[in-house]
Amino acid sequence: MASAADLQAPDAERRVFWVAAAVTVVLDLITKLIAEASLLRTPGIAVVGDWFQLRLVYNQGAAFGLHVGPYSRWIFFGVALVAVFVLARMSKDAPPGDRFRQLALGLVAGGAAGNLIDRIRSGRGVVDFLDVGIGALRWPTFNIADIAVSCGAIALAISLWREDARRPEPESASAA
Repeated sequence: MASAADLQAPDAERRVFWVAAAVTVVLDLITKLIAEASLLRTPGIAVVGDWFQLRLVYNQGAAFGLHVGPYSRWIFFGVALVAVFVLARMSKDAPPGDRFRQLALGLVAGGAAGNLIDRIRSGRGVVDFLDVGIGALRWPTFNIADIAVSCGAIALAISLWREDARRPEPESASAA
């Protein structure tokens, strides 16, 4: 019978998690600093006409500007901090050989950490600067961390679905 240690992801595979998280945090921070430096005094910069613009927005809430009152900054700070620790634990407990899951978890953790850093460094909120839409129909402004969280969450769902699909059916269900 395999021990719990045998069922945990090896260190080499966990590097995928840590590298994905670190690269996400670094890219997110660099792009946010550039956005603040270049967009602070402009209403926005059209990159692809009206469809894609760079526009500086400070988001004090969660995704899509969700607020939970005057303590939103600290509530979302706590949620992001817990999420990073839970994701690191999920990385450690991931099935051996599942580098795709390590990548997915690293992207989500890096994105959460990137927005967490913004909550620490400024009371203004998380720096968002990517604006997509047509005319008044616009997606909420977002950043690299948000992209990493979204892509990582989709990849994690795929990884979990693939793991579930590989599990054999219980004998009672196949006998029916």
